Amino acid sequence: MSRLARPPYIDTTTGIAYDTDKAEFEGYLTKQSMWLRDWRRRYFILKGSRLFFAKTPYEAPHGMIDLSRCTTVKSADLKAHKKHSFEISTPDTTYLLYADDEKAKDDWIGSVGRAIVRCSSTYVSKGGQAAHGAKGGNGNNLDAMNEDYDDDSSDYSNSSNNPYFND
Repeated sequence: MSRLARPPYIDTTTGIAYDTDKAEFEGYLTKQSMWLRDWRRRYFILKGSRLFFAKTPYEAPHGMIDLSRCTTVKSADLKAHKKHSFEISTPDTTYLLYADDEKAKDDWIGSVGRAIVRCSSTYVSKGGQAAHGAKGGNGNNLDAMNEDYDDDSSDYSNSSNNPYFND
């Protein structure tokens, strides 16, 4: 039995349709909305250098983050005031997201980080050649790859009384 194809993402600015089938990584995350700053659960689809998001796995995505423009992906529990949160930053925007658990958060940071590296001018394929289609000059800083990340804040606490974390 074959699976139904997911509808493409249509960029409203350019009219370009992006295929979202056969994702490299996908699943639910909760994203802070850009305007109202409330948190909305969305289905995310990572394909190539683009991260799409939709309300459900079967709907056409209504948003896209171009990872070739990203400068960093890193943990953001304190910044977002949510457990299992991380941020994806571009020169123009910082997207705050959180996963259902720490493993999912780490998986997403790793997958997005690898996608950003593939877009970097410093990415070299296994054969030692520069990767096809690598973009230059975006200054990627993959803080997520640093496993010794320490935020030095005294606000961090796993206590259920900490008001900064999820209900």
